[in-house]
Amino acid sequence: MLTIENLTHVYGNGVRALDNVSLTIPKGMFGLLGPNGAGKSTLMRSIATLQTPTSGSIRFGDIDVIKDPEQLRRVLGYLPQDFGVYPRVSAYDMLDHMAVLKGVSNGRDRKQTVEALLNQVNLWPVRGKALAGFSGGMRQRFGIAQALIGNPELIIVDEPTAGLDPEERNRFLNLLAEVGENVVVILSTHIVEDVTDLCPRMAVLAGGKIQLEGSPLELTHALEGRVWRKTIDKAELADHQTRYNVISTRLFAGRTVIHVLSDANPGDGFERAPGGLEDVYLATVNASRRAA
Repeated sequence: MLTIENLTHVYGNGVRALDNVSLTIPKGMFGLLGPNGAGKSTLMRSIATLQTPTSGSIRFGDIDVIKDPEQLRRVLGYLPQDFGVYPRVSAYDMLDHMAVLKGVSNGRDRKQTVEALLNQVNLWPVRGKALAGFSGGMRQRFGIAQALIGNPELIIVDEPTAGLDPEERNRFLNLLAEVGENVVVILSTHIVEDVTDLCPRMAVLAGGKIQLEGSPLELTHALEGRVWRKTIDKAELADHQTRYNVISTRLFAGRTVIHVLSDANPGDGFERAPGGLEDVYLATVNASRRAA
C-alpha cells in the first residue's frame, strides 16, 4: 500500500504545485485525474523519487520513500509522460540494455526477462525493429515493458494514452489492466475514459489539491439526478453561464449542448442527463477554479 501524507511541493519560483496532498492507494489500478497543470506530474515525480517534496511523507509498505529512495527504486516501475529512447536501437537490444541498468546482470536471466516481456506486450514479432519505426502505441507498450523489468511492486504511468489511436489505446489499457491485478498501479491522466474503464478507485487533483476521492461508481451515483442538459445557440452561451452552473459545453450540429449542475430541474427547456464520470470530473474541476 502507498501512503501519502500532507505532501507539499513549492518550486523555486514560488509556484505551489502540491498543497497538503494525502492519499492511500491500495493494490490494483488507481486513477489520478486532473487537468494540465494540476500537479499530477509533480506528484508522480515525487513518488518516483525524481524530486524531493518540500514537506510531507510518502511510504510504500515499510519503505520511507523520501528518506530511502534507493530502496523504493528497487521495486518501482515508471513510465513518464515523455519517454525517450535511442531511436536507432532495436526493441530487443534497448530492453536488454535497460535490464542491465536495473541490475539483471546474469545473461541467462536477462535473456529470459527480455523475451518474456516482449511477448507480454506483444512486441516479440518486431523485436529486431528500430524503435524509431514504432508507432505511438508500440512505443508506449515498450515503455510498459521497461517499467516491468524486475517484477516491480509499484508502477506509475503518467498520461500513457495521450496521442494514441483508439485501437492502440484499447490494447494498451488491456495490458495495464492485466498488469494491475497484482501490484499497485497509479494511472495519472486527464482522459476520463481511461479511469472509467480501468480503475476501481480514483481521485481528482486540481490546483495542487485532492478535490475528490472514491470509486468511479460511487462518485457517479452521488451526482445522479443533478445533471441537466439543454441545446442552445452559441450566442446564448454567455447568458446561460451567468444564470446556471454550467459544467460542460460541446458543439453538436452547429449548436451548443450544455450540461448544468442543479439539485432541481432548472426548467427553461432543460432535460435530465445521465450524468457520468466526466460530469463528476468537470464539476469538481470547475468548482476548484471558482474557489481559487
